[in-house]
Amino acid sequence: MGSLILCHRQKAKQPYEIARVHVRVYTIEELCYYICNNLYLIDYTLMNRRLCRWFETELGLLELANKLREALDENCSLEQFVMMILKESCIYLPADLNRIQGILEHLQSQKEVERAKHKADSLWEGGEYEASILVYQTIVDGEWDDSLDKSFYGKVYACLGAAYGRLFLYKEAIRMYEEACRLCEEPEFLKAYLYCCKRGRSEAEYVKMLSGNPAFLSLDSVLKEELKQISVESEPVCTQEQLTLWKKDYKKVDNHSEAC
Repeated sequence: MGSLILCHRQKAKQPYEIARVHVRVYTIEELCYYICNNLYLIDYTLMNRRLCRWFETELGLLELANKLREALDENCSLEQFVMMILKESCIYLPADLNRIQGILEHLQSQKEVERAKHKADSLWEGGEYEASILVYQTIVDGEWDDSLDKSFYGKVYACLGAAYGRLFLYKEAIRMYEEACRLCEEPEFLKAYLYCCKRGRSEAEYVKMLSGNPAFLSLDSVLKEELKQISVESEPVCTQEQLTLWKKDYKKVDNHSEAC
């Protein structure tokens, strides 16, 4: 998790596991690092009595454990629970704590579906594509909030398409992008949809889809140029001098193998 300055000497023999994201922490500093980098993911996996027991039995932080239990008994907010832990760690300046508290307060003021999308976005950015799909899916499968513009749900469908795409499930991604394009007139969504069709459908089906559609034909040209550029940029740079050295090294290895 990177270098951490330990303000508390005791390290847990048994880690606390944040099950959904498969993260294990051994110190309060590691836990705080996780919290501050995943504020949108904080939920019942942290705000529970199991964590209180871990503080008490593994880290010897009895006073903090009792404070957290009392807070839970009083139905404290997620923000209050988290801030108690961060303050106890003694690794944050008042300005840092104020900034974190501001983010948590902003989260509390958002609608439930907005918080859910931020949570799914955080999972996606962390490479947890399957987990992000589950959260995105609960948003579109649940009762839609009429106070939100339909473009919000279009963006959720686009995120689903991107997550499926990262898993190379292009047929599923195509369906998600179709919904996204129906709800949102975003050129980037249409381009992503076309890319998934290029990957997920047969060449004959793709060509048939392009024929007679000027918008698709234009986007296909853009896609080809972008993919070509990506291919060029991803190719390893190899000078003639390097190539000559590699050939010499290969011959040495090859001669050695024959001698053996």
